Amino acid sequence: MKIVVTIKLVPNPNAEKRIDPQTKRLVRTGVETVLNPYDEYALEAALQLKERAGGDTTVTIFSMAPDSLKEGLRRALAMGADDAVVLSDEALEGSDVSATAFAMAAALRTLKFDLLVVGGLTDDSSTGAVPGALAEHLGMPCITNARKVEIKGDAIEVERETDSGYQTVHGPLPALLTTALTFGEPRYASLKGIMGAKKKSIASISLQDLSLDRPVGTSGSKTELRGFAPPPVRGKGQVVEASDGLSGAQAIFDFLAEKRLV
Repeated sequence: MKIVVTIKLVPNPNAEKRIDPQTKRLVRTGVETVLNPYDEYALEAALQLKERAGGDTTVTIFSMAPDSLKEGLRRALAMGADDAVVLSDEALEGSDVSATAFAMAAALRTLKFDLLVVGGLTDDSSTGAVPGALAEHLGMPCITNARKVEIKGDAIEVERETDSGYQTVHGPLPALLTTALTFGEPRYASLKGIMGAKKKSIASISLQDLSLDRPVGTSGSKTELRGFAPPPVRGKGQVVEASDGLSGAQAIFDFLAEKRLV
């Protein structure tokens, strides 16, 4: 069985995020690049499945990133993934969700996998739209918010986390899976894993290796950021002193009514 996990390399979540006023893109230079935190949960899910399945099951990392950043995937390899593949091309710069999913799907088709595991969100954009778009392009079922997974022959059984409880669903393989943060805390890379990751391969794919029938990058994107502004400074809160509970409740009600919230 072959499992592929998508990993996005993002600016450190603890770093200050800035948007370039000229390009209107997130500034990534001069900021530490790390594995997208949500994708670490996806990787943990894949590694757990590999450990239970045993045999010749493999976990491959796939990322769309500049070639200069691909060494950042060594941490994912140190956690236990077997190898990595990076789609890297200058023409991909500026791709929105639509163009990104289209290019990624074309590259993923070349990997011939049984299960694709994707983080539900990315820390730098948080659209949550790429998994569904990938499933649509690849023509496979998309099962979201997985907290438990079992492979049964050529099918998958998933316990999903929902707003109202848990739901068990079944689907055929190949399939796309997104993981909930309750799946399991991502493991730390051991010293043995870190040393072994140095010998694992990170292959590169360019757009020349794919047969795309539409442009990607800025020219192939369907959305355009035309302007942005920082949020207004938050003002001081209003303090109300009430002599008793009834008058306090009335003050709250009056405030909500003024804002047309009740």
